[in-house]
Amino acid sequence: MDNRRMLEELPRQEALRLLASVTMGRVVFTQRTLPAIPPVPHILDEGDVIIRTSLTTPIVGTTEQSDPVVAYEADEIDADTRTGWSVVVTGVAQPVRDPLDRARYEALLDCGADDPADCVLRIRPEIATGLRVTPYPEN
Repeated sequence: MDNRRMLEELPRQEALRLLASVTMGRVVFTQRTLPAIPPVPHILDEGDVIIRTSLTTPIVGTTEQSDPVVAYEADEIDADTRTGWSVVVTGVAQPVRDPLDRARYEALLDCGADDPADCVLRIRPEIATGLRVTPYPEN
């Protein structure tokens, strides 16, 4: 069995399509000058990543002060075959303030945790990159 794998860079549209195919990912931001990477649910809406998180999460305090640059990562990797994909988008995070948009997003984003997740953030991807991991082709 050949254990070699190939990495294929994905075009932006394919990366966003794959990101839209899963419901959970990880938002990456700075907390006390260190990286924080909590898992959160997401959807894509007109090319923006919409996440729902708790008001106690430090990123919310950050977004109230300014428009922080964050990264968002999601993947689907098969542990047995070591194949799949990973997508990272980078952009500015802003709270969704429109009450109608917030209500719609809250209905679509199930946090699945006991912690009340009552903050909805929009990440506008300025950079969207992706990698697909595939078996090395046989000769």
